[in-house]
Amino acid sequence: MKFGGIQKLSLLDFPGQSACVLFTVGCNFRCGYCHNPELVFGEVGGDADGFIKESEILDFLNSRVGLLDGVSISGGEPTLHSGLIEFIRDVKSMGFKLKLDTNGSRPDVVERLFKEELLDYIAMDVKVSPSEYAKVVGRGLDIELLIKSRDLIMSSGVDYEFRTTVLPALHDTNEFNAILEFVEGAERFYIQNFRNEGGCLDAGFDKHEGFTKDSLQKMKKVAEGYVDFVGVRV
Repeated sequence: MKFGGIQKLSLLDFPGQSACVLFTVGCNFRCGYCHNPELVFGEVGGDADGFIKESEILDFLNSRVGLLDGVSISGGEPTLHSGLIEFIRDVKSMGFKLKLDTNGSRPDVVERLFKEELLDYIAMDVKVSPSEYAKVVGRGLDIELLIKSRDLIMSSGVDYEFRTTVLPALHDTNEFNAILEFVEGAERFYIQNFRNEGGCLDAGFDKHEGFTKDSLQKMKKVAEGYVDFVGVRV
């Protein structure tokens, strides 16, 4: 595996744990509002020059044994990497708890991780409602893969969350309600407000703004009718 970045300490990314965040390179989605295009376009296989090698990450983690509770693997899309499961085994053998961020497009990988009991927390991004996915992620996608990932996660017994990054251009009332129907019955759902920091994959989104705090609170109230817990990240 190879990585595009590391956040050496986070008290927010892995709920209840002090953790580092590892960012893998490569993604099979092309969401225009993505703030990490350098990770999206990184090649999953091949030469690791210009990226952080797996051996360097493992050396860093060895130096943090007893100092950090967990490791969060994000992306890009981590499940694209053929070495992910073996890497997670190595991380778990050091005594760390493990959180995985995924877009839900590789349920076969998620299922294997559950079967080997390698995950302590999993977060799945729900970009939009199923009918709108191809338009937003920039390519065709078998929605049954997302449904399978959702169902695996909800029945796994592992702590989890679903989350949606929202912005007015994509998430009107009908669209947001359709997303809630997709995650209905979930334990946790987070509404993440789009932040205009520039550098989006599609430069057109650099002109967009997120929702107001008042709008987010109204969305939260609606979401509470569908899931057990709703959080807002601004």
